Amino acid sequence: MPAMVDPAHVPICLISLRPAGQHDALRRAAARRGLRLLAVSPWRLQARSDIATRLALSTALRAPVVVFTSPMAVQAAAALSPLGGQTRQWLAVGEGTAMALRQAGVTAVQTPTRMDSEGLLALPALAAAEHVGLVTAPGGRGMLAGALQQRGARVDRADVYERLPLPLPAGVLARLQAQAGPSVLAVSSAEALQCVLGQLPADVLDRWRQQPAIVASARLGQLARERGFVHILQAAGPRPAQMLAALDGSD
Repeated sequence: MPAMVDPAHVPICLISLRPAGQHDALRRAAARRGLRLLAVSPWRLQARSDIATRLALSTALRAPVVVFTSPMAVQAAAALSPLGGQTRQWLAVGEGTAMALRQAGVTAVQTPTRMDSEGLLALPALAAAEHVGLVTAPGGRGMLAGALQQRGARVDRADVYERLPLPLPAGVLARLQAQAGPSVLAVSSAEALQCVLGQLPADVLDRWRQQPAIVASARLGQLARERGFVHILQAAGPRPAQMLAALDGSD
């Protein structure tokens, strides 16, 4: 069992590693608990629309099972090709992605209880799948494609958006160095964590390693431990309410 934070001593600052412009839902959830949020974005998301991307997406969408790994993957794909009205098994990594698919006209969407690559791989639709379309971004859900290929499945991958790295602004670094009160780190992406850690001054990095880190999965918890974090709180999933519930052990 991960150590819990005493509700009487809940950190006052939640550090979010979401992409630029993607912090609002977590900010609102934090505000409901009386926490303030500090946005530390490692990258911004940008849709792709070149010919190679369009061709890869067309191929991926012809697979009998199509997996979307994020709401941005759905939005970028829907901007290039209509998604509704096709007879496919549509899979989404989580409820946010499923909602985006429904908004794009897909009526039947399957989601795992465990909202990560391992959860997707446990879905019956992927258990014996021979041909899968994967709609994602470069670097996204790398273990998913590899695991499917090890099972003998053909995987047609379409990277419909990309993550463009952002240097941490001087103002953000100054706020992190001046942060005197208690804080907690929210981690829902391995790539985001590693990207940000590589930009932190040594004193800020040491302080982060001593503060609680909420992680969205056991895999992220293991990564955080390997990076020197000592207070790991595992959430039930990556949604803002799930992440913050880990502070008091509520569901």
